[in-house]
Amino acid sequence: MIIPSTLSPVSTRTAGRYLKREKKGPNRPSISLEISKVCVAGLGTVGLPTAMYMADKGMSVRGYDINKLAVKRAEGHGIQSSTTLRDLDVDAIVVCVGTNADGMRPVIGPVSDVIRKVGKMRFRAPLISIESTMPPGSCRVLCEKYLPSSVLLVHVPHRYWEGDPVNHGVRQLRVIGAINQRSLDAGVEFYEDRLEIPLHRVDSIEIAEASKVLENAYRFVQIAFAEESKLILASAGIDFDATRVASNTKWNVEIPEARNGIGGHCLPKDVRYLASLDSKHPLVDGAMISDHEYSRRFETPKPKNRFRGARRAVLE
Repeated sequence: MIIPSTLSPVSTRTAGRYLKREKKGPNRPSISLEISKVCVAGLGTVGLPTAMYMADKGMSVRGYDINKLAVKRAEGHGIQSSTTLRDLDVDAIVVCVGTNADGMRPVIGPVSDVIRKVGKMRFRAPLISIESTMPPGSCRVLCEKYLPSSVLLVHVPHRYWEGDPVNHGVRQLRVIGAINQRSLDAGVEFYEDRLEIPLHRVDSIEIAEASKVLENAYRFVQIAFAEESKLILASAGIDFDATRVASNTKWNVEIPEARNGIGGHCLPKDVRYLASLDSKHPLVDGAMISDHEYSRRFETPKPKNRFRGARRAVLE
């Protein structure tokens, strides 16, 4: 269930110390958030490049990860890091920890754990950005459950692709949503002006959450269609690759390759995040079945019990 996008106005008693009023312009935020010190929580595939990017922009960056190897790796790249998240003298916290799925149920325990710990801190940072992929509705729930009303919360889902970090790295067009207008203004100021990351603004944090889930689920369905088409054409003795190239000469057709099954972590997880929002999703079900059949036919190994379980959605 998607949580209604209503929340009482944020208190300025704490956040006001770090915010200054600016003259409004046509595309300018109404407040300016002075950020020079940032904590990046989660130092894996997404978090470490994010921390390094921010450091390159002249920020003082602290890293946090429960994995000692991740902390050691980050320190090897010049990012002062720790396995504990104590009271930090920072202006913003960027959450890049991983999320998962248990069958059709979203599992966001790592994000929930970070937000819970942040909520217990003697709070210095008014801005929190969650870049982890989140089921729609969950960012607002975590904010209301664990964080003080002074916090400005945005969701800027990552689009980082490890295969091509130059063209699809930290700095690329991103979506931003927030729990309220003040949070959105502060997030735009931080990402666009301070980090020089282009943004597409949406009206609610739930739309931002759903956009990331939808774009990955869409890609999953595209690939599953290609996989099933390859099986069908193979049964008729027709070369799929040559047929795909021929079909893609039409201006509105772009069939992807069918390789070794849909592997990795994000696409199989996020298509299930989409399915968790409703009890009926025949197209998504068909895509998952097609991928399973394709992988079986081509003997593509898949992790055991990767996403088995109930279809009920959970937020944490």
